[in-house]
Amino acid sequence: MRTTTTTTAPTTTTTSAPTRAATATTTVAALLAATALLLPTAPQAVAAPRLGDCAPGELCLWTRPAFKGPRQVYDLTRIEIESCTALPPGTDVQSLANRTGRPVTAYQSAECEETAEFDTYPGKGTWAPQVPYRMRAFKVWER
Repeated sequence: MRTTTTTTAPTTTTTSAPTRAATATTTVAALLAATALLLPTAPQAVAAPRLGDCAPGELCLWTRPAFKGPRQVYDLTRIEIESCTALPPGTDVQSLANRTGRPVTAYQSAECEETAEFDTYPGKGTWAPQVPYRMRAFKVWER
């Protein structure tokens, strides 16, 4: 029996320089894209809370936190200085802006009693998006 052996020469593939450069560029771009996915992203800027609309000379009161809900506006022509001003029955306030130019004390009590909670807010432009209790009356002070 006769056997025939065939030998083949190894094949070499040559790649031109432009093809190698394109492959390298594609590989680098893929690695950069993958790395970008792993890097932490910069924190997004958080918008400052919006202040309630309240003109100079006014005391503005809102029934809900963050200056939401119906707004009541008082100015110095409608209130007596250093007298208790009760809010309408059944009304309570959860946020306020004091732009009267005078200190304003907010009371939990509808009679401005100091046995309940109360806080004084300066008058040169104070915004309180959430008062610590339901406000039912206030008093504007002479400086």
